[in-house]
Parts: sequence; structure tokens; C-alpha cells
Amino acid sequence: AMAVETLLIYTVVSFFYILSPGPAVFLAMSNGLSHGMKVVAVSSLANILGLFCLSAVSIVGLGAILLSSSYLFLAVKIIGAMYLVFLGVKQFFIASRAATIGSGEASLEHKKMTAYFFESFILAVTNPKPILFFIALFPQFLQVDQSVAPQFFVLTSIFMVLSFFVLCGYGYISKSARVLFKKAAFIQWFHRITGGLFIVMGFSLLKLKNNQI
Repeated sequence: AMAVETLLIYTVVSFFYILSPGPAVFLAMSNGLSHGMKVVAVSSLANILGLFCLSAVSIVGLGAILLSSSYLFLAVKIIGAMYLVFLGVKQFFIASRAATIGSGEASLEHKKMTAYFFESFILAVTNPKPILFFIALFPQFLQVDQSVAPQFFVLTSIFMVLSFFVLCGYGYISKSARVLFKKAAFIQWFHRITGGLFIVMGFSLLKLKNNQI
């Protein structure tokens, strides 16, 4: 079994990594503001499933292959960056329609839950940063004299649970802000800022080096 002290250190490091604003956080806040907690929960679930896929890729060594192949890494970066820019442009379209919702209580667009699910899932699996994080972090906490698989599931489960609650927390804060302000102008500017951040993160992703987290 893994030492309690090791798990505590890993949990703290993971928590602050997850807490730092990124694409998933801004998407959760956008969904909380526009659609409510049900969409936030579905989106957060999709995100952690995407993180599980990336974690699995990392642990079986494909992550190392990805990092060693500059062409493959560049391809992943471009796909992730393009998707972030796409989400950013989408936020500006949402902002342009925000004036029609009045008090801000109505949803800006109506989609099936599966659409919100796959939007967040694609966002998660097209972002190479978690792979870099997992590859850098996991070796620090895995005990090589023990079976890797159980340790992988423990570490990944902790990361997924933390991610789910942090994203839901950001979504709830955003939802609460909607209730407090109840102004279309506030919602408009929120989506414009979020859209701008998505686009900036998209371009910054292209600058991500293989040895950076």
C-alpha cells in the first residue's frame, strides 16, 4: 500500500495544479453562468473521464513516446490549440446573444447533455498539458517495488475526484454570480473575457515545449 504521507503530498500538489485556472475551469464557469449546475456536473464528469484517458496514456508509456516525437507532440498541440480557439470564438457568439436573455435566468442555447459532455471531453483529451503533468508527477510518487496498476488507479482516482469537485465549485461560484448580478451586460462581458482567454490559451499552447508542464 502507498504511504499516507505520500498520498497527502500528491493530493496537495494535484489540488493546486487543478485549482489554477485553465480551459476546463473557464468552461465550467461559462456553463455555470449560462446553463446551471446540471450541465456543469455533466461537463465535469466528461472532463475527468478525459483526464483518465490521458493518465492511462501516460502510465503505459505512450506519453513518453508522445514527448519523444516532436511531430506527434506538435500535432496534438495544434489540435488542442485549434479547439481552444474554436471554444473562444463560440464564447463571443454566446456573448452576442446574451442581451436577449434579460435577467440572465434563461439558458443562452439549448443542446442535448451529450453535446456538453463531448465538448468537455474533447477539450480534456486535446490538451497535452495533463500528459506532461502526469509524466512529471507520477514517477515521484510511484513505488517501483510494488505493482504499478493499483498505484495508478489510486493516484488517478484522487486526481479525478479533486478535478470534479473543483470544477463544480467554479461552476457554482459562476452560477451564484449570475444570481447576484442578474444583468445581461455582466454575462456578455464574462463570455467575452472567457472567449479571449480561450483564444490566448490556444495560442500559448502552441508555445508549450515538450519538457514543460
